[in-house]
Amino acid sequence: MTHAVRTGARAPATDRFTLARLLRAREAGVFIALLVMCLFLSFATDGFLTSLNLLNVGRQVSLLGIMAVGMTFVLIAGEVDLSVGSTYALSGLATGMLIIAGWALLPAIGAGLATGIVIGLINGVLSTYGRLPSLIATLGMLSIVRGAALILTNGQPVTVNARNGALPDVLASFGFMGQGYLFSVIPMQLVFFVIVAALAWLVLSFSNFGFRVYAVGGSAKAARVSGISVNKVKISAFVLMGVLAAFAGILGLAFLPSSQAGRTGLGLELDVIAATIVGGASLSGGEGTILGTILGVLIIGVMRNGLVLMGVSPFVQELMIGLVIIIAVGIDKWSTRRPT
Repeated sequence: MTHAVRTGARAPATDRFTLARLLRAREAGVFIALLVMCLFLSFATDGFLTSLNLLNVGRQVSLLGIMAVGMTFVLIAGEVDLSVGSTYALSGLATGMLIIAGWALLPAIGAGLATGIVIGLINGVLSTYGRLPSLIATLGMLSIVRGAALILTNGQPVTVNARNGALPDVLASFGFMGQGYLFSVIPMQLVFFVIVAALAWLVLSFSNFGFRVYAVGGSAKAARVSGISVNKVKISAFVLMGVLAAFAGILGLAFLPSSQAGRTGLGLELDVIAATIVGGASLSGGEGTILGTILGVLIIGVMRNGLVLMGVSPFVQELMIGLVIIIAVGIDKWSTRRPT
């Protein structure tokens, strides 16, 4: 009798503790915000809550999501990468020009991905061994890479089609990557995003590399003392960011097979960083999850889609994204516990 009473009295306290932890979780807050936004748009618009529009939102956020996954690793490691938009542009353009030159699909894609790897490696080396703040190093690389894209294309648009020299079978396969549908329903871009996010979740949650990324971002000094190569981990995070930005750029050109170096990916780093921070990654490092990043990407995508359906001006949309960034960073700073 006494044991039953004690057990009954203890259970509600445990439940309250678990519920409190759940409500404090950053992902839970972002999910609730996403749910409220979706409910509002389902009543405020006629076409939001349809399978066609929701799949369209999934396709629209896929490239942003792929890059945000890479940014998650960089931010958790305590760094930031502002060159992702330029990497997106240069890698896609390089792949497209090689396809036009008659290359097979896989070598052309490999060259595009290698471009992203090199850019990420340079960013990582400058930010570690070069001892430059990553904000400054990647800001410089943003202009360098954009300039390289302009030089490579001579400032002219690159259009991937058979008339410009692309092989028909290569063109068909390349187009399917960006414009095709799995089972004639699910956009291939969304499929690629799901695959990238799932692999990144496994790496970040269960691998030694994931543990080291969190350790380095939490305290580089403590990580170094424990035997972790801090520079190697940070460089690897930048390389991962570079290759994912390159992959997104290749998919972007496959979807819309005409691109211009001066415009493609311009300002894209803003959305990538915003989505990642909204999802719970901290600018101070050591915090962030792939699930949170996915939710952050959906917040940005659903907001943009909803504003378009409501007929809101594109200029106001940019203003809203800026407000989201400020609010997200503010929440990040206000919720950070400082040692007393």
